[in-house]
Amino acid sequence: MLIGVISDTHIPDRAAELPEAVFEAFRDVELILHAGDLTSPDVLSDLETLAPVECVQGNMDRRYGIDNPRSRVFEIGAYRVGLIHGEVYPRGDTQQLRYLGLELGADVLISGHTHQPFITELEDMLLLNPGSPTVPRLTDPSVMILEIDGEKLDARIIRTGAPVCRSLNFRR
Repeated sequence: MLIGVISDTHIPDRAAELPEAVFEAFRDVELILHAGDLTSPDVLSDLETLAPVECVQGNMDRRYGIDNPRSRVFEIGAYRVGLIHGEVYPRGDTQQLRYLGLELGADVLISGHTHQPFITELEDMLLLNPGSPTVPRLTDPSVMILEIDGEKLDARIIRTGAPVCRSLNFRR
């Protein structure tokens, strides 16, 4: 199964729309997993033109009244895949993310919140974060492609644009 993984889109509060590169990257996916911080349900409608979308609630979604579950678990191939936003501090702390994954019984835990992509292999779990295609933090905008075929798993970070320093965005 080919899965598109995305997080922290923040539309329209921080970006006007999803970059076309997201639609190109997700062209052949069978499922899209969104790790929260949509800030508008319109993002789901846009992504659903490509494939079914499953989403969890991010910290900013609560501010905008978007009521998605805080976590989801999917059985895909030989893997139990957990989906959370990943509100841990410091952001992206692998020990805390691992504990959240253990609570879900996950072999693979997908999270967002950092706006920075990572693939981290732990002894008993794979941690994935697609970054953000619209408001990256000190990195390129990105999404992720996850391919699961039985017991085979491959995760790739896909760059969806050039690095952007939002503090220099004078159009606001």
